[in-house]
Amino acid sequence: MGLMDRVKAQAAQIAQQAQEAAQEGRARIDQVQASRRGDTMLRQLGAAVLAERTGRGAADSPARIEQLINEITAYERESGLNLTSPPPQPGGPAGMPGPFGGPQPTAPGGGGAPFPGTAGSSFPDPGGASFPGPAGPPPGSTGGAPTIDTTTSFFPTPGDDQSG
Repeated sequence: MGLMDRVKAQAAQIAQQAQEAAQEGRARIDQVQASRRGDTMLRQLGAAVLAERTGRGAADSPARIEQLINEITAYERESGLNLTSPPPQPGGPAGMPGPFGGPQPTAPGGGGAPFPGTAGSSFPDPGGASFPGPAGPPPGSTGGAPTIDTTTSFFPTPGDDQSG
């Protein structure tokens, strides 16, 4: 196989991959648009139910709620969506630790004990004492702003004559 044949084969392969990526992109866009439409319908239903339950609904609120439920059910069938499933947690994949959506990290072999510095943890001391981590104020404090000891002065008072 000559060099030109290899180049042509690679170009055809790249073109095929580009077409597949474009199709995947279009499918994702369609899925997002369908999900947004469903979210809009659910929001309208929620607003109508809230208005009805709090006494702020119109005379036709029960009919409107029933109509929205029928529209949502039909839309789910058409689009293949399940709008009653909980949405994914924001912040990242469920396997990510801490604020990224997953559980707090734990110390290896610690039986579920959190790493020092995470909420509810303590820094162990070899002598057996425990020092609070960032989760809360030190024992005996009020939990407010830190206090500053202003009784110590680093400047001599006018009566202290130390020239000598």
